[in-house]
Amino acid sequence: MADEYRTATVQGREVPYDPEQLRKINEHPCYSDKACHAFGRCHVPVAPKCNIQCNYCIRDFDCVNESRPGVTSRVLSPEEALDLVRKVMKEHPYVKVVGIAGPGEPLANPETFEALRLIHTEFPRLIMCISTNGLMLPESIEELAKYDVGNVTVTLNAIDPAIGEKIYSWVEYGGKKYHGREAAELLLSQQMKGIEMAVAKKMLVKINTVYIPGINDEHIPEIAKKVGEMGAFTFNVIPIIPQYKFAGITPPTPKEKREMQDRCEPYIKQMRHCARCRADAIGKLGQDVQSCVYQQMKDEKKE
Repeated sequence: MADEYRTATVQGREVPYDPEQLRKINEHPCYSDKACHAFGRCHVPVAPKCNIQCNYCIRDFDCVNESRPGVTSRVLSPEEALDLVRKVMKEHPYVKVVGIAGPGEPLANPETFEALRLIHTEFPRLIMCISTNGLMLPESIEELAKYDVGNVTVTLNAIDPAIGEKIYSWVEYGGKKYHGREAAELLLSQQMKGIEMAVAKKMLVKINTVYIPGINDEHIPEIAKKVGEMGAFTFNVIPIIPQYKFAGITPPTPKEKREMQDRCEPYIKQMRHCARCRADAIGKLGQDVQSCVYQQMKDEKKE
């Protein structure tokens, strides 16, 4: 019965979730704090290129003990990604989600869509998930829907271009590089359009917002309010890891992060169990097995 479904409030209107959406919530470790104890995810690192430069982002080194976005030990081809998923599904059947989260911007890499196609064709019941900066989300929506990508994370750090221009060095779109306010305005316009289109496609949208003290900290509740009104499902406050141009910023304390989440909670459900996954993470949150899986694959190639 439709009236038994959970509902979401979208632009003041109650919209029921259907059973397939509920599955994509209940079996996805990022979308459900209960699922993270029972189910896992497999990130396939097929997307090295990025189309924006964030002032907190650097992807040129890797340590096996690092847990942060944008890090992978190697980039896979779509065919290698399919082989990886086959192995993971055989040995770790609790994995229910295949995600593409980099190490660059998934939607700026054609390999992303080929990997999605290959994996979805062979494993149609796996939950397909994308993490994006949103710049190319509007023009990618139809193809994402074609491969049943039901969970989309958008990193949205500002809904005011005056703040956005402090966060991004440049944005590359349509063969042209944009800087300053123009770059921030273009990115924001595409992000808003993409989120709206994803919600209309009944995709479950998670918003990642990097908490950058002195830059966007007082602005974050406004972001939460806006995306809550747009129908996003959950909101993830991520403390900045000081790097690149923001290397001198002191990250928020765990207490400050909790307080920010409490300020945002009235507007949208908060994700409070984020593990800041690598682009090649495999397993349950906080119980990654990727080093073992990749080593096994390496050993098998030698045989």
